[in-house]
Amino acid sequence: MGAGELRPLRVTVWNEGVHEVVDAHVAELYPTGIHGAIAEGLRERLPGDAVIRTAILADDEHGLTEAVLAETDVLLWWGHVAHDDVDDAVVARVHRRVLEGMGLLVLHSGHFSKIFRSLMGTTCSLAWRNEAERELVWTVAPTHPIAEGVQMPIVIDHQEMYGEFFDIPTPDELVFVSSFEGGEVFRSGVTFRRGNGKVFYFSPGDQDYPVYFHDQVRLVLANAVRWARPAQDAPRLPGVTNPERGWFQTEKAGSI
Repeated sequence: MGAGELRPLRVTVWNEGVHEVVDAHVAELYPTGIHGAIAEGLRERLPGDAVIRTAILADDEHGLTEAVLAETDVLLWWGHVAHDDVDDAVVARVHRRVLEGMGLLVLHSGHFSKIFRSLMGTTCSLAWRNEAERELVWTVAPTHPIAEGVQMPIVIDHQEMYGEFFDIPTPDELVFVSSFEGGEVFRSGVTFRRGNGKVFYFSPGDQDYPVYFHDQVRLVLANAVRWARPAQDAPRLPGVTNPERGWFQTEKAGSI
């Protein structure tokens, strides 16, 4: 690649893959799995040379080996009923990669995942009700790259309600806010920086409804993948430095 030329984007979509096995309704709704539907939406909207792979809980090391993560620029995470079954060693591995610069998109009930809670340092609890209510997703940061081209509001006819209070740190950026038929509101699209990595949480996407086939939801996820892409190819943890006194003057003099 030439100077300044980006290599193909590498994306891994992770899903527990449990609901699709134990619930016939979910299996019918998502015949290739929730991960398959998400990956399909990304393939439609990301550059043709993007490399998009999927992984599930039952894979060896949950499909998130050192080698896979080393070749992942952005990881999407969907979890719900098997948070506790995710190996702590894998969580630590993902956590380190985020600090090194890998992007992370946490989706819907992934707010209770080990990785999200460890990155947030809070309970990540919220209010919820599953009665197939209409959700309106309002863009509150229209100039943000994740909101580019997204209609306002996104109308999702049937969805699980997530409401405040959502116990997360104050987001770096609030991109979307949702409202529901019952009157609740929710910070449904928020960003964080952790180390050298970017994190985006996006709530629409329950297993009981075909939300990941929604054109606008797919657009948000594709935009978010582009936004979360690392700024550098080489993974790097933020480190302690010990510059000598006078280094700035020396460098400045050398540049004249």
